[in-house]
Amino acid sequence: MTPEMIPFLAVCIFVVAVMYASVGHGGASGYLAVMALFSLHPEALKPTALMLNIVVAGVGTYLYCTAGQFSWRVFWPFMITSIPASFLGGAFNLPPELYRPVLGMMLFYAAWRLFVRRKHDEYEAKKPTFLLAMVVGGVLGFASGIIGVGGGIFLSPLMILFRWARVREVSGIAALFILVNSISGLFGHLSSLQHVPDYAPMLAGVALVGGTIGALCGSRHLPVATILKAMSFMMVLAGGKMFLF
Repeated sequence: MTPEMIPFLAVCIFVVAVMYASVGHGGASGYLAVMALFSLHPEALKPTALMLNIVVAGVGTYLYCTAGQFSWRVFWPFMITSIPASFLGGAFNLPPELYRPVLGMMLFYAAWRLFVRRKHDEYEAKKPTFLLAMVVGGVLGFASGIIGVGGGIFLSPLMILFRWARVREVSGIAALFILVNSISGLFGHLSSLQHVPDYAPMLAGVALVGGTIGALCGSRHLPVATILKAMSFMMVLAGGKMFLF
């Protein structure tokens, strides 16, 4: 990529960070798509996306928690298995044709289910059993490590569709889930850091500003119905990326 294109890439990263952070996501799937469009070296995509994910999910976790939109009681069973599984997944490089189409279809289905929901937040949340949460956390953690995302794009629709937490709480839980898995996944593939571009700190600063704006809107101002629609839109984008890149 030529130096002249870096400002345009930065603008795209900012927009992605705002949109994804508004629903508690880090935006890795969006960063991967944008960076691929700008022809970054393939080996730079995964570590750079994880670094940006850590920045945005970090500020999102703080803002959602301070707004009271988080439940540690629901979150921690997912975390127990997701962290080591994400570390293991980060060390794998599977052929994309083995998993991308399936994940893409799953994301499209989840997006459709969220979009057509009639009762957006009018339900009694019931946390999953400890064993179920551990299994889900392990599976999503491993998948997130392989793909180079934080896993929130998969966890959020599951939690809402099965009513494991309220919508705003889901965003807060997803933010911390993404943060810990992104850190673990990056540690599982530390050698890839040598491929991160020199201008990555600038992209991280842009993502931090965008993530702050998005998380402030999502945790305090956006209506629940809007959050669900935005979340379904993010999943359509992520699903499309699975087929195109």
